[in-house]
Amino acid sequence: MLLNLVQGAALLLSLCWLQAVNAHLWGKRRLTTQLVSGLLFGGTCVIGMLTAITVQPGIIYDARTVVLSMAGLFGGPLVGAIAVVLAGACRLWLGGVGAAGGVVEIVLTMLLGLGYRSLYLRGKASIRPFSLWLFGLLVQCLGVFLLLLMPREQLPFLLAEMALPMLLVMPIATVLLGSMLEYIEQRKRADQALQVSEARTRAITGAIPDLLLVLDQDGRYLEVVYPRDNPVYALCPRQVGQSLFDVLPLAEAGRLQAFIRQTLTSGTPQKVEYTMPGPHGPLLLEGRSQRLDGLYDGKRAVVFLVRDITERKNAERELRIAATAFESQQGMIITDPDSRILRVNKAFTAITGYSPEDVLGRKTQMLSSGRQSPEFYRDMWRSLIETDKWQGEIWNRRKNGEIFPEWLSISGVRNAQGQLINYVASLTDSTERKAAEDRIKQLAFYDALTALPNRRLLLDRLQHAVVTSARSGRFAALMFLDLDNFKNINDLYGHQAGDKLLCLAAERLGNAVRAGDTVARLGGDEFVVMLEGLDSQASEAASQAEQVAEKVLAALSAPYLVGTVELRSSTSVGVVLFNDDACSSEELMMRADLSMYEAKAAGKCAVRFFDPAMQEAVSTRLRLEEEIGSGLQAGEFIGYLQPQVDQVHGLLGAEVLVRWQHPRRGLLGPVSFIEVAERAGLIEQLDFQMLRGACQQLAAWRQQPAMSRLSLAVNISARLLYQVDFVERLLQLLQETGADPGRLKLELTESLLLDDLPGASARMLALKRHGIRFSIDDFGTGYSSMAYLQQLPLDQLKIDQSFVRKLPEDDSNLAIIRAICALANSLDLEVIAEGVETDAQRMTLQGLGCNHYQGYLFGRPLPLAEFERLALAAEVPAEML
Repeated sequence: MLLNLVQGAALLLSLCWLQAVNAHLWGKRRLTTQLVSGLLFGGTCVIGMLTAITVQPGIIYDARTVVLSMAGLFGGPLVGAIAVVLAGACRLWLGGVGAAGGVVEIVLTMLLGLGYRSLYLRGKASIRPFSLWLFGLLVQCLGVFLLLLMPREQLPFLLAEMALPMLLVMPIATVLLGSMLEYIEQRKRADQALQVSEARTRAITGAIPDLLLVLDQDGRYLEVVYPRDNPVYALCPRQVGQSLFDVLPLAEAGRLQAFIRQTLTSGTPQKVEYTMPGPHGPLLLEGRSQRLDGLYDGKRAVVFLVRDITERKNAERELRIAATAFESQQGMIITDPDSRILRVNKAFTAITGYSPEDVLGRKTQMLSSGRQSPEFYRDMWRSLIETDKWQGEIWNRRKNGEIFPEWLSISGVRNAQGQLINYVASLTDSTERKAAEDRIKQLAFYDALTALPNRRLLLDRLQHAVVTSARSGRFAALMFLDLDNFKNINDLYGHQAGDKLLCLAAERLGNAVRAGDTVARLGGDEFVVMLEGLDSQASEAASQAEQVAEKVLAALSAPYLVGTVELRSSTSVGVVLFNDDACSSEELMMRADLSMYEAKAAGKCAVRFFDPAMQEAVSTRLRLEEEIGSGLQAGEFIGYLQPQVDQVHGLLGAEVLVRWQHPRRGLLGPVSFIEVAERAGLIEQLDFQMLRGACQQLAAWRQQPAMSRLSLAVNISARLLYQVDFVERLLQLLQETGADPGRLKLELTESLLLDDLPGASARMLALKRHGIRFSIDDFGTGYSSMAYLQQLPLDQLKIDQSFVRKLPEDDSNLAIIRAICALANSLDLEVIAEGVETDAQRMTLQGLGCNHYQGYLFGRPLPLAEFERLALAAEVPAEML
């Protein structure tokens, strides 16, 4: 019996091993696996019955109930059916009195196994040892019940011999066989799950477009998975086992080695970004790593996923740029193809006053001002449909109802299929620009003080009037007006009062002429009136122009109330008539200007019409300007020296008086050219030439002991004094020539100082610090004031010859000179009198306190050589002093 038990156990173990082999070999072929499994279960039953214990002839005892129940439980209907057929056939073949009962037992046992399987699959039973034991006991109880079908005479024996082993041993065998088969099934399911997992992992790994690496703690490649169409393929090792330092640049390899160590110590996923050279330029890569559990060849490892993020970073940069551009100073609107607003930026809100919540989902027509016509919008949409673009100026409405101009640019956006998906519009508020354009236009064409047309606009209108008059044959008139003695008002009452008077004069001019006539201001106190549409007869047109001019004179001669002060100013008017295009606009302006100066020369507050004699005077002046310019280039202007003496020291020096050694007209005095030089803008060049000559002469005298004590006085004009670089130029000239600054005296007229007293004072102080002296020329003829005498660094006052000429008989001149001398003495200033021609004049001046003289009594203006002979001669005789 023991041997039979051992054989049965070996048979069951063999069955389990064969089942495991079967599951391994045919795991993917389910039908084949079931067929073989059925054969194995059935074959096991056959072998068991062939080696079974024969209790009585025709009755055998084996473990087929255990095997078949497990076939039904673990194999299912097909496996069980095959096993039942084999086992039933074998039992019938063995025959005997128990053959029929044996076949019934085979079928019922397999059905019980199928029932157990059904309960297990529905979750109502488990395959645990105790459950298997109960199931085995049930099967053996069925077997004991079937023994009752045996012949009655054999029943006691069979029960005695078979019942107990069946109830004790076979349930335990069921537990053992079921547990082993369950383990095999679990292994089979685990293998299948592992295969599915591996397949899924391979699929996932193959679908990832990134480089997958497994690296140990030393940076050695353990596993590499990469897509060959990815640029990072170039960064892969050529074989597993290579190090990071074999593949990557040294710096990047060291950086990633440190990153691996960080991952191993952290235990949490880590991320790094780095740049690597790629086949088509630098690549920006993102690496993510995770520590792996366990050791690989005794070393820790990480899984490292490398992703090429170059395109993503570029796209992010483009998005940032686009987002920044969207939030620009320009208002931005994005709409759908139906003009429904999808998005706006902050600048849009700032410009229109509408918040995003106000406009999103609404059509852009909500912004319309109603100023544009339907044709305007039809043209806009025609351009958008044809070219996907439109731009232009449009008037829209803000949230507060204000209508404003804006510059609008619209572009259509299409997808890859060419379908229109959006409109993008940018808008700029043109309010300030248009206001600036208006201001620029106002500044460009209108006078800032009076708002009258300026010279530019006047010339434009004058050109149009010339063309119109030539076409119609009707005369027009151009009138130049200058306010007489306006400078006195500025000097006495200030520029603010003068500006107010100009505005009042402009208003009166506008009221004195017709609405279609032009009144313009050229600058300063000069105005222009242009009359159009006069008579076609010259005499009648002149009469009409004269009537307007007289009306203008009357209007401008009336008193002006400026604050609490009543001011008066007469006007000089010059008129030129024209009815053809023989003269240009500039020529007409010049003729009117000449006429105005003729009116001033006639005693002011007068009207003069242009005549050809004036033109000849202008031509002469223009030729003289050209000759002056040429003379300056050729060095034709020379300095004559007129001695300056005093009562004690005799000859002190001289005043440099300019003369022109004209190549045809001979020696010319200043009266022949100074005024023309000033009008031509050449006076500062002439003055500086005289300064240069004086400095050179002082430098030469410095080397001659008999001459080194002499000084030279040079007149300078306002234009030269107020040049920005005058101080620097003069100091540089002194340095270049080596002249003694203490021997140079600059003579200034009162009138030029009044234009910019602070500026004049600053320049004079700068030169005074270097020793240069200053004298006020023609003192007493202007607006002599204690204020500017105190503010300016003066050394000398020169009494004008008009006060000296009538001495000693004129009491008023005596009083003026006495006052000037007293004033100079109180301010510690020298006084010199010019135009001294008689000894009586000198004696009178000396008695009044003036001890410095200049005039014909002591010498006329002399050429340099003659003056030097005079200076080298004996001192001036005492009887002359």
